[in-house]
Amino acid sequence: MKHPPRLAELIEALRALPGVGPKSAQRMAFHLLQEGRGGAHTLAQTLEAALATVRRCQRCRMFAEQELCAICAAPQRDPTLLCVVESPADVVAIEQSGSFRGRYFVLMGHLSPLDGVGPEQLGVRELEAILDEGAVRELILATNPTVEGEATAHFLADLAGQRGLAASRIAHGVPIGGEIEYVDGGTLARALSGRQSV
Repeated sequence: MKHPPRLAELIEALRALPGVGPKSAQRMAFHLLQEGRGGAHTLAQTLEAALATVRRCQRCRMFAEQELCAICAAPQRDPTLLCVVESPADVVAIEQSGSFRGRYFVLMGHLSPLDGVGPEQLGVRELEAILDEGAVRELILATNPTVEGEATAHFLADLAGQRGLAASRIAHGVPIGGEIEYVDGGTLARALSGRQSV
């Protein structure tokens, strides 16, 4: 069955969301139009407001409504530690752990030459400017443990090394509470190679 043009446009627009296929998009569109019109209006207004006011922090590239995000503006954060992540969601995850009191730099992706993503698209010039200020003593590389994430970490470690800065990589391995017999081989190999003295 062919949908009316505006409904078809709504379904296609919802497919832009990550993990949303044609069936899920159709289900969401039907819900918004059938039972959720009040919520749909709120969603549309909130999305419009967010698009108009949320931008990137001028220092770390995290989402913010001011020139600086709350983390960059906080004087109690340790400016000598700079954690580089791939996405704003990574900042949120690390902040929720409550284990890091430094600052961040958000790449908004990872190196991927086949997709046309190079250092310029990742804001490497801005990162270099921060490193050249002289406050950072350690660059913590918290990119994902993928081929692209590892290549990005290696590239950034070279940048740190050129400036005489320490560069470290977050540990990857067996999760707390996990059982070894259920951990995949790649994760187990990384955990074994990254073992530490006790």
